[in-house]
Amino acid sequence: MARLVKEKVSSGAYASESEVIRESLRALQERDVAVERWLRDEVAPTYDAHRKNPGKARPLSAVAAELDSFMDAADKKPR
Repeated sequence: MARLVKEKVSSGAYASESEVIRESLRALQERDVAVERWLRDEVAPTYDAHRKNPGKARPLSAVAAELDSFMDAADKKPR
């Protein structure tokens, strides 16, 4: 890690090691906020909905088969 920080400074991308660390911590904080938002806004409500009505869930095998079909079709498309 120390080598990476020194490389960032020596490349000229940052003026100092503390600048590299400061920006890294900001990026980490942004990621943490995004994960917390995703958990709160998407994961928790989905989990709560499943707990209320577990019979509405599709079997994992059916989802896997559908995903396999989707991936097979995507592989066959010309690029």
